[in-house]
Amino acid sequence: MKRTWWHDKVAYQIYPKSFYDTNDDGIGDIRGIIEKLDYLKMLGIDIIWVSPIYQSPFVDQGYDISDYYAIDPAFGTMNDLEELLEETKKRDMYLIMDLVVNHCSNQHEWFQKALKDPEGEYGQYFYLRKGKEGHPPSGNYRSYFGGSVWEPIEGTEYYYFHAFAKEQPDLNWTNPKVRKEIYRMINWWLEKGVAGFRIDAIINIKKDLDFPDMEPDGKDGLVSYTKFVESVEGVEEMLQELKQQTFAKYDAFTIAELFNEQKAVKEYIGAEGCFSTIFDFGPHLLTLGEHGWYDAKPVDFKEWRKTIFEGQLKCGDIGFEANIIENHDEPRGVNTYLPPHAQNDAGKKMLATVAIMLRGLPFLYQGQEIGMENCRMESVEEYNDINTKDQYQLARSMGLSEEEALLCCYRLSRDNARTPMQWSEEKNAGFTKGVPWLRVNPNYHRINIESQIRSEDSLFSYYKELIALRKSAKYQEVLTYGEIVPEALKDTELLEDHSDRDVIAFSRRGDGKKILIAANFGTDEVCLSLKNIQKITVLVSNMKEVFYQGGELRLRSCEAVVLEII
Repeated sequence: MKRTWWHDKVAYQIYPKSFYDTNDDGIGDIRGIIEKLDYLKMLGIDIIWVSPIYQSPFVDQGYDISDYYAIDPAFGTMNDLEELLEETKKRDMYLIMDLVVNHCSNQHEWFQKALKDPEGEYGQYFYLRKGKEGHPPSGNYRSYFGGSVWEPIEGTEYYYFHAFAKEQPDLNWTNPKVRKEIYRMINWWLEKGVAGFRIDAIINIKKDLDFPDMEPDGKDGLVSYTKFVESVEGVEEMLQELKQQTFAKYDAFTIAELFNEQKAVKEYIGAEGCFSTIFDFGPHLLTLGEHGWYDAKPVDFKEWRKTIFEGQLKCGDIGFEANIIENHDEPRGVNTYLPPHAQNDAGKKMLATVAIMLRGLPFLYQGQEIGMENCRMESVEEYNDINTKDQYQLARSMGLSEEEALLCCYRLSRDNARTPMQWSEEKNAGFTKGVPWLRVNPNYHRINIESQIRSEDSLFSYYKELIALRKSAKYQEVLTYGEIVPEALKDTELLEDHSDRDVIAFSRRGDGKKILIAANFGTDEVCLSLKNIQKITVLVSNMKEVFYQGGELRLRSCEAVVLEII
């Protein structure tokens, strides 16, 4: 694997609307990010991904872009953004932005021109098709946000294609003019000093232009759009052209949102891959129901453990994936991956231990470092997220009561991760002196940054300790490039078989070192038999005392340890 500048870094996602508000309008802004850079530096963050701040009508929280070259006034100005770039560089930090180029906003100049002349130049920037006797064209796909992917253009016989909301028309990547415009825009941002991009929904850019009908999977006569995406071949050719025309010229860091796993990892990451890295969404896929949130089951620990190891091992020595437990599109990880008995401080530290010690790029999401939790809403009207409203209605249509449908939203809504950052015990968690755009989680009196920074025993301090260990001169090599060996699925060199227990254990090996990470997600204490051990050194523990004697490592419920093994 070719070594590169970002391999030993730690990344952090900021959702600007909910991060920190400096002008008291209830919406976070760029100046709020600038003010908190020293906080992120103190935590140990190197790379900052800022979710969309481009001009947008905000139908889908900024992922519907109406001008790729403009900052939305809600967040500030281009001067603010340029100052943010300067301030990150002063701190040896890197700023990456969201790149949303599968689709744009229906308010974008290109689409407005296409509406006026569907058969003209800009009509070719999108997928416009004539309907069939008053019905949509072929392609009976259900959009990601529900309903048909085809939307009629009023006053014409044309329909346009949208994989997401109807306000997000898909761009026609088969049109060389569209690709040229996209590449020009990307290079403009890279010239401005952006270090790279998180690339949104990029697998969707390749279409089968015949848009064939597929077997319906629901009573609406539609089929999940995901099945259409998975049936299309050749997206890698488009992605390689994108890379060569933009990112490769600037040694830019790119991280892609990809869900389809039928392609080899080497197509996507590594020296010859399309991107620097991709997120490991394997754990997230375990949270999904077959038809929606209403039939989603809680994550099974052993399935989660298996999925974690599969994601780690599939990369081999090709490259790194990015390890996450939450982001702006997912509920909070502590509510998702921790069993009820472990949703406490010890359990949160245990989950942090696993996440930060895995091989790959650690990627934190704002509030994760203090253990922010899902937020209960009293009615569906309190939610802002378009997907949540759709899933709520789907749940009700399937016979769930209002209470049951709201419980689905509490477990799985994207708004769980979008509630305002909890900075202090002050009103509105110190996020704003105005009226916050989304409800503040009322538990901010108990969970906030100000109190955790003051405590050496807090989750924030624990994350700092884990990150510092990864970056330490003595252990950086093994914790960055060392191989990962699962120690929880079979009888191994280090541990006797304990795969029937709710324990996850793995070692990191390299640079002449062996580091064992073990965590007990169960309710009962367990004893792990270590083999051929001369000495252990405790590097990190989420409890005050580690019990090891005579080759037996005793782990209490919710206990996690990082040990150097000799």
